[in-house]
Amino acid sequence: MAAVPVYRWRLAPDGLATRRQLRALGLRPGGQDVAAQVERPRRRRGPLVAYLYSIEQAKPVRPMTPAKRAALAKANAARRTCPACRRDAGYVIPPSLGMCATCAFPDQQRAA
Repeated sequence: MAAVPVYRWRLAPDGLATRRQLRALGLRPGGQDVAAQVERPRRRRGPLVAYLYSIEQAKPVRPMTPAKRAALAKANAARRTCPACRRDAGYVIPPSLGMCATCAFPDQQRAA
């Protein structure tokens, strides 16, 4: 891969966009190579880097199929299901706890 042009933050030319900007336009990179990158300087660490893609070469986002929608719903339900009590917590279980708040802090639930 050849060296890509590097632009400073907010100084990229028109016709280039990040993945998020493409998605907001209903587009995806579609297999194209990175056209350029933009760097945002930071004080104590290296710069933040965002890759830019050509808007002209971008392809439309593929539509959501019923099978994809079902798989996404199943994955999200698994993220909400507590492995200890097997109930739907109603929120995504934090990885730091690994279980719902009721199972993680049983003493606090009884006191309330």
